Amino acid sequence: GGKHNDLDNVGYTARHHTFFEMLGNFSFGDYFKEDAISFAWELLTERYKIDPKKLWITVHDSDDESEEIWIKKIGIDPERVSRLGDEDNFWTMGDTGPCGPCSEIFYDHGDHLEGDPPRPGNEPGDRYIEVWNLVFTQFDKSQDGSLKPLPNPCVDTGMGLERMAAVLQNEHNNYDTDILKAIVVKAGELTKEEDLSNPSLRVIADHLRASSFLIAEGILPSNEGRGYVLRRIMRRGMRHAHSLGSKDPVFYKLFDILLNEMKSSYPELITGKELIIETLKNEEEKFSSLLERGMKILDENLAKISNKTFPGSTAFKLYDTYGFPLDLTADILKG
Repeated sequence: GGKHNDLDNVGYTARHHTFFEMLGNFSFGDYFKEDAISFAWELLTERYKIDPKKLWITVHDSDDESEEIWIKKIGIDPERVSRLGDEDNFWTMGDTGPCGPCSEIFYDHGDHLEGDPPRPGNEPGDRYIEVWNLVFTQFDKSQDGSLKPLPNPCVDTGMGLERMAAVLQNEHNNYDTDILKAIVVKAGELTKEEDLSNPSLRVIADHLRASSFLIAEGILPSNEGRGYVLRRIMRRGMRHAHSLGSKDPVFYKLFDILLNEMKSSYPELITGKELIIETLKNEEEKFSSLLERGMKILDENLAKISNKTFPGSTAFKLYDTYGFPLDLTADILKG
């Protein structure tokens, strides 16, 4: 459990079900499994009014306690509770340190979609989507791999904001929710792309949002550290705008849509508006000229390749002579 994308990969694959923003809540040595599970069930079924029959549960294959709580206290049908192993339902910080079993809550988006219930050996596909992960940090893992109970077990839960919005808005795709749809629509208008399901529009929308929030937090694009993470996020999105045929900067023109959608919850966007727009515009103008020059050389060399291997010397020349980053070359070669 808990396999969520890091900042560098936010939205990069434009998948339907990426966890973009996490809704987390914690308990440090206070309540534990029974309360955490009860709170989650109450929120989903009583407050959000989600049909209990649409929810499926997984627990770690060693976690008798959680399974018993789900079946005996919550009253969920045992057929909709399954046990999975370490890869899916055990969270660790690393090779050593705090760790523990997870209980994941899946939502069934309907039999018109491909996928099987979350059981061992099954592929949930697009039908059964994890919306919430309850992590029960109850062990301390030592160098030899042994698990020692923590004196104060903790709860760490993470719900996908976009995934939950999709469920509550009867949408299957995160990009069709009110959180992102308006940005996708405007991106399509600016790039003259009529197919709003085009993955490039989704990458643009998500990367524009991530970039704007980072700038609002005082991070500016640079060639090192967190500023370089921001630059890479911006350039990935900007490359997709370029691939749709847009020669003029579009990112800064999308910001007002984002601002309108989120300013009531995030006033930082209002405070940082001028800086965000200026930074987006300047970065895209610089990147546009760099991209045009680099892509020409890249395409010329791609035409000469017969063994599906791009010469490292050419990639280095692009970087050393033309300032075309190696990671961008790699991204383009991956498609």
